[in-house]
Amino acid sequence: MDQWRVAVLGDGGVGKTALAVQFTLSCFVDVVQTYDPTIEDAYRKQFVLDNRMCFVEVIDRCYVEEYATLRDQWVREGEGFILVYSITSRSSFDRLEVFHQLVRRAKRGDLILLLVGNKCDQASDREVSKEEGVARVQEFGCDFFETSAKTGLNAERVFTTLVRALRRMKAISAGPESAKDVKKKKCIIL
Repeated sequence: MDQWRVAVLGDGGVGKTALAVQFTLSCFVDVVQTYDPTIEDAYRKQFVLDNRMCFVEVIDRCYVEEYATLRDQWVREGEGFILVYSITSRSSFDRLEVFHQLVRRAKRGDLILLLVGNKCDQASDREVSKEEGVARVQEFGCDFFETSAKTGLNAERVFTTLVRALRRMKAISAGPESAKDVKKKKCIIL
């Protein structure tokens, strides 16, 4: 069984916790009325992917300046990263570069990273177009998904795509014999 530690990063209120809960528990927790910013939570899920058992620990972290030292440690411990913004919040999209640079500083070398535009169930309130998300992933060199933690749209697919990418990276770093069975990375835009 392979084990992975995935860090979910983004501004407060973009749906990081809701996305992690949707993936691990297959339910939506509406925190609009009782929003309490997460400093750090962990969610765990064991499942079979491509006929192999895996265990994923999802670390949900808020970007709070008072916790800068802890935040850097959390990022160093992560193996894969999901940068989340809300499609209904221009400011959360504009701040993605902050999170991208945070991860790049802490994890030198190749990054396993996904960009997620959450809350696509609220299309009437959209402030960030899908095309802008696609343009941003071209800058970051990663895959992109629009999700809805509320409806579950693409929530599981985000995490399974990340696990597959982590497996490919591990196989490649293990050497040419292990990399023989690794498929080429494909660009996925949903």
